[in-house]
Amino acid sequence: MIRQSLIRLAAAAPRRNLATSTRILRSRGDRNRNFNSNPSPAERPPRPPQDDSAPSQAFEPIVNRPASVPTPESLESGSIPLTPPPPPAQPSGPTEEPVTTSEPDLSQLPSLDIEPPAQEAIPPPSGGADKGRTGARGKEYVTSTERSRRLYAQLGVAAFVVGGLGAMYFGSGSDESKGSIGAWARMKGNLTEMFDVFNKPAFKTLLPDPLPPPHQRKYTLLVDLEGMLVSSTWDRQSGWRTAKRPGVDYFLAYLSQFYEIVLFTSQPLYTAMPVAEKLDPYQAYLPYKLFRESTRTAGGKTVKDLTYLNRDLSKVILLDTNPEHAALQPDNAIIIKPWTGQGGDKGLVDLIPFLESIPIYNAADVRPVIKAYEGKDIPTEYAKREAEAKRIAVEEWERLHPTSLHGAGSGFLSGLFGSVSNPGYSRPNRPMTYLEQKRAEAQKTYQDEQRYWAEHAEEFAKLIEDDKQRQLAEMKGSLLGFLSGGAAAPKPEEKK
Repeated sequence: MIRQSLIRLAAAAPRRNLATSTRILRSRGDRNRNFNSNPSPAERPPRPPQDDSAPSQAFEPIVNRPASVPTPESLESGSIPLTPPPPPAQPSGPTEEPVTTSEPDLSQLPSLDIEPPAQEAIPPPSGGADKGRTGARGKEYVTSTERSRRLYAQLGVAAFVVGGLGAMYFGSGSDESKGSIGAWARMKGNLTEMFDVFNKPAFKTLLPDPLPPPHQRKYTLLVDLEGMLVSSTWDRQSGWRTAKRPGVDYFLAYLSQFYEIVLFTSQPLYTAMPVAEKLDPYQAYLPYKLFRESTRTAGGKTVKDLTYLNRDLSKVILLDTNPEHAALQPDNAIIIKPWTGQGGDKGLVDLIPFLESIPIYNAADVRPVIKAYEGKDIPTEYAKREAEAKRIAVEEWERLHPTSLHGAGSGFLSGLFGSVSNPGYSRPNRPMTYLEQKRAEAQKTYQDEQRYWAEHAEEFAKLIEDDKQRQLAEMKGSLLGFLSGGAAAPKPEEKK
């Protein structure tokens, strides 16, 4: 009877899913049967955590499908259960939603673990790169103020570049020179000149114009400081100590008669100036002093460019201990070994005969003379040449002044009392050579000068002290003195 009722029900409602109806009836029967024994899903304890590594089954919603009408063949095959579920009870109230007894899916609930295990990275799709994302970043939002600032910055850079190119093109050179060279050569020259500001001396002329004769010396001698005139050492007990080279006072005082001696050192002013003042307190032998600011850089090395001296290079001699300093004018340089403080040194004194011979003989150009001694020990080589020249001069004088006439009355007595054949004739004494005469005059001048400095030493010391006080008073009355808190010195009238 029940089977026949179900068959008629399925035939009357072909669109109703038979399996769904069966599930609903079976769940209602289970709920009525287990209402008092089984707890609700909310009262059940939580399930143990499942392994996240295992891939979860994709959720597929249940879609109502039209139920097929059972045929006599399907009934005979036994596909329909023989024991049908009890008929559904007709509720008196509103229709309730079907309730399933399947266990709830707790994987979607938030975890209460404060330190959840790190989940594995989701593998990229096997089909290649994600076609939904191109990898391009979103456009940056820029305010109007920022856009204006960037525009002004770009305009400033463009104006700077255009101005620099214009300055390099029209910056220097007369109109005649601009017309004689091309635009590229002119721009290149101006660009080189602009960057030379950082590696050239601070001034275009390092020395003032020469004095009128007879005050100006014809030749200029450039001397270095450290390693040539002095030697400085440092230790933890005494700090810096500077030793004066043997013969340096005589070297400067004697050669100042022939040369305009200029101190040209690569040391900065604040370290070299105190030492130079000790060497020449009266500024009588070193009238000009050039320091690191007067050098330049060429090929990554510090050099002394003699073209900035405002002197004729044919009359300039550079005496130095470092060959790199004379890289631009090697023909004007004499390189000697540096002095490191040994006692009994005679390096400076041995150079005096060679250096004094150049102005004594009035050499038209010093560069060929220096070139003749290249690669040789100048003091030793010059001593040999001077001795040879003196021998030749003596032989010539002996030939012109024989001891007797026609061989009569020759001998020692003839030289003292005259010749017998020529009464009244006596042989004159052999005179000094030209070099010896000039050297004797220079020695006498040096001695007179030293005597003069010794006799008036107190007067010169007083003049120097008065000059320092005057400079100090002027400094206090200047803006620098006002800022430093100093006051101007009162005038003699104000003191009275």
